[in-house]
Amino acid sequence: MAAAGARGRGRGRSPAGKPNPIDVHVGSRIRLRRTLLGMSQQRLGEAIGLTFQQVQKYERGANRVGSSRMFELARVLDVPISYFFEEMGADTAQRGRQHAMGHAVEVASTGEPDPMTKRETLELVRAYYKITDSKLRKRLFEMAKALAAIGAAVGERRAK
Repeated sequence: MAAAGARGRGRGRSPAGKPNPIDVHVGSRIRLRRTLLGMSQQRLGEAIGLTFQQVQKYERGANRVGSSRMFELARVLDVPISYFFEEMGADTAQRGRQHAMGHAVEVASTGEPDPMTKRETLELVRAYYKITDSKLRKRLFEMAKALAAIGAAVGERRAK
């Protein structure tokens, strides 16, 4: 019988127990699409025959998504399978290959989470697209850019 650590590596984990960066990316894309649709983990799980805990593990990259499950996720989330790999940088792909070959993979981190994975960002985008008047939506977009510029200028002054 194999040791627990060896079993974990066979499921896409490194010796240190870290998931493959590609699995993490795919999971973040699942979460992004689910959240943009306003779908709970519970509802997604029911649609594909899983518990919400299993959906959570996919979204964190803790569990790999098999091809048949990815096919079902694409159907339920109404996206092509290629969606799950979009915006995956060459660095993530390279780290994923290194990870699969058993090499240690360290990622330089800014310490800040990716703003595109934050619930606040996803809710803002969803609310923005609920505005049906395109002129009003464009005005809101321009206002947000102006506020960001003001905020950046204030931040620079405070830093001096």
